[in-house]
Amino acid sequence: MKFHLSAFCVAALLGANISRAQEQKQDTTTHTTIQLNEVILNADKRTNPASSFVNTENAKRVVQPKNVADLFEDVNGFALIKRGNYAIDPQLRGAQYEQLNIQFNGGTKVMHACPNRMDPITTHVVPEEIQKIEVIKGPYSVRYGATFGGIINLVTYKSTNEKQGYQGKLSFGDESNGNSITTMANIKYNQENFDAAVNFGYRDFGNYEDGNGNEIPASFKSTDYGIQLGYTFNSNQRLQLGFRQSFGRDVLHAGLPMDTEEDNSSIASVDYKYEVSSKKLQEVNAKAYYSYVDHLMTNTMRPSFSRVEAQSTVDATTVGGKLEFVWNFLGTHELYTGLDAVHISRDGFRDRVMKQNMMGQNLANPMEFTDKIWQDSRITDYGVFAESNISLSNSWLLKVGGRYDLVNAKSNDPADDFLAYYPDLDSRIEHNFSGTTTLKYAAKENLMVELAFGRGVRSANMIERFINHFTVGQDPFEHVGNPNLKAEVNHQFELGLKGYSVFETTFLDKWSYSASAYYADYNDYIAPLIDESLAKKYMPASEPTAVKRFVNIDNAYKTGFEVSSGIDFLTNLNVTAEMAYVYTRNEDLDESLPLTPPLTTRFHLAFEKEKFWAKAIYVLVSEQDEIAPSFGESVTNGYGLVNLRLGGQPFKHLDVGLAALNLFDVAYNNHLNFSFTNQANFGRVPINDPGRNLSVFVQYSF
Repeated sequence: MKFHLSAFCVAALLGANISRAQEQKQDTTTHTTIQLNEVILNADKRTNPASSFVNTENAKRVVQPKNVADLFEDVNGFALIKRGNYAIDPQLRGAQYEQLNIQFNGGTKVMHACPNRMDPITTHVVPEEIQKIEVIKGPYSVRYGATFGGIINLVTYKSTNEKQGYQGKLSFGDESNGNSITTMANIKYNQENFDAAVNFGYRDFGNYEDGNGNEIPASFKSTDYGIQLGYTFNSNQRLQLGFRQSFGRDVLHAGLPMDTEEDNSSIASVDYKYEVSSKKLQEVNAKAYYSYVDHLMTNTMRPSFSRVEAQSTVDATTVGGKLEFVWNFLGTHELYTGLDAVHISRDGFRDRVMKQNMMGQNLANPMEFTDKIWQDSRITDYGVFAESNISLSNSWLLKVGGRYDLVNAKSNDPADDFLAYYPDLDSRIEHNFSGTTTLKYAAKENLMVELAFGRGVRSANMIERFINHFTVGQDPFEHVGNPNLKAEVNHQFELGLKGYSVFETTFLDKWSYSASAYYADYNDYIAPLIDESLAKKYMPASEPTAVKRFVNIDNAYKTGFEVSSGIDFLTNLNVTAEMAYVYTRNEDLDESLPLTPPLTTRFHLAFEKEKFWAKAIYVLVSEQDEIAPSFGESVTNGYGLVNLRLGGQPFKHLDVGLAALNLFDVAYNNHLNFSFTNQANFGRVPINDPGRNLSVFVQYSF
C-alpha cells in the first residue's frame, strides 16, 4: 500500500520537562530517602505528545520478551529489526542503531562487540529488570548525549521501596512455540538509610515454527543477574552502586553468517545526587559507568564450515560519565548545565582455516588467515550542554537547549589494504553543534499542544568508519568503512497534541486522543553504496562481486505521523485504535532510505477489573513497496494478526496469565526482518516470524 505525505509535515515535540520548581513547592516534606534522577521525562500529569512511557508489566505481558527490544513490539511508532530471536533492535520512526541514543537509568551505555550486532544493548539488560521505558521521539533534548533520531531510556527497578524489610518477586513463563522457558527472581531489602536489590534471570528459547510449519533456527540460552546498592547519607544526599552481568550461550542467528557461542557482558555504574540548600543551585547529579563485552562467534553449524572454518573473537569497552547542575531562577526559569563523556574501544580478529579451494576440492594443507575486524579502533565524545525550561505563563512553557560535542576517532592497528585506501589515515577530530527549541501550550487542563524543532548530529560509528571487507548489512555485500565521513545532521520539526474528554454518561466514560506529525531533513546521511573502485576481498568469484563503501548522501528526508484514539466505556472496557506511518526518501538515488517500516495499524479491545483483565489486539501491517534496491530490499506483503492475552490474581500475591499470539497461525515476515544467511535449508529470503504461540506466566510476590 502506498501512502504519501506531503514533503512538509511539521512536527511534535519532545515532552519537555515541566518546571520541577513547581513540583517542589507542592511537597516540602523532608524525606529520609531521596531518589536519583533516573528518569528523563519529569512531566506533570499531562503526558507529552512526542514522548511516551512503554509498559513493561510482566504479569500483563504474559509472553516473555526474548530481549528488551521485544517490549516495543506493540508501541505506536516503533518497529523491530530481527536477525532471529536474540539480536533484536528497536527502530523508532525509521531511525535505528546509533541513530537512537539508547541508554538505561539516565545515561549508562553498553556498546556491542559484534560487527553484525549479534549483541546490541537490548541483550545486556534483563527484560524483567526493566520497570519502564521512556522515549523522546526526536532530537528534542541535549542533556543525555548526542542524539540524532530519539532517546530511549531503560529504567530498571529501584532498590528503594516504601516498606522496610524484604520484598520480592518470583516468576516463571512457558511458551509452546519453541518449548521456551523463562525464570526471574527479584529480592529487595530496605532499611532507613541502606537499600539493596538483587535480580536473577534465566531463559532457554528453542527454535520456533513459522505459520507454514517450518522450523526457524533461533534458539538461545542466557543467564543474567544484577545487584544494586544504595545509601542515603541524609535528606539531600544519596549514593547508588550498580553491577550486572549477562551471559549468552549457543545463540543461533538465522539472518547472520555466523552464530554466537559466547557473549559475556559486565556493567558497573555509580550514581550520586546532592540536593543543594541554595536559592539558585538546586541539585548536583553525577554518574560514572563502565561496560565490557566479549563475544565469540563461529560458523561451526553452517554450510560454509565444510569449506572454511571461521572463528571471531571480539570485545568492546565503553566508559563514560556525566556531571549535571540544576539551577532555578525566580521560580520560573529552570536551567540544566553540565558535561558528559563516552569512550568506546573495540578490537578483535577473525581466524579462518581454508579447507577447500574455489572448485570445492579439499586442500592437502589447509591455509590459515587472520583478519582484523575492528582494527583496534577508538571513538571518544566529550560534550557540554545547557538546557532551560522557562515558564512564560500558567499555560505556556518554552524549552531551549544547546550542545557541543568534540569527537575524536582513531584506528590504532589498520590493515594493510585499508591503509592503501586511506594512506593519510590518522586520528580525526570533529566539532558538532546541536540544539532544540520547544514551545508547549496547555490549552486547558486536559489538552496540550506542542511545537518543536531539533537539530541532531551524529558522527559516524565504528562500523561506518573502520570496517574492512565484512558483510555487516542486510545484503550479502562486503562493506568497507570510510574514516573521512562527515557527521550526519537531522533538522526535525514536529507538531503534536494530546488530550482527553470526560463524559457524564452511564455508557461512555472518557475519550483520549493524541496525534503528532513530523518532518526531518537529513544532511550528509550515512549509507553504504556500491563502489566500483573496490575489489572484493573474500571469495571474489562468488556473487555479489561488488563492494559497498560507506558514503555521505547529500539529500534525504523522512516525514510521517502517529495518531491514537481510545474510548473508556462501561467502567471496565476500553477500545483503542492507533496508526503509525513513515515515508523516507534518498533523493540522490531516487529511492527510499533502507529499513523504512510499513504503515502499521493496531486495534485494542481491553477489559480490566481489580483481579481480572483481558486484551485482544488486531495488528494490520500494510504492504511495503517503498524500498531501497541499493540496500538489497524487495517488496514485502502485508499481513494481519490477532493476539489474545488474559490473566488475573486468583490469590493474594499470585498473578497468572495466558496468551495466544498469532491466533490464526499466519505465515508472515515484517519488512525489517533480515534474510536467511548461510543456512542449509533456506535460500536468501526474509525470515518468517513465529506462527501460533501459546504461553503461560506465573508470578508470586512477597
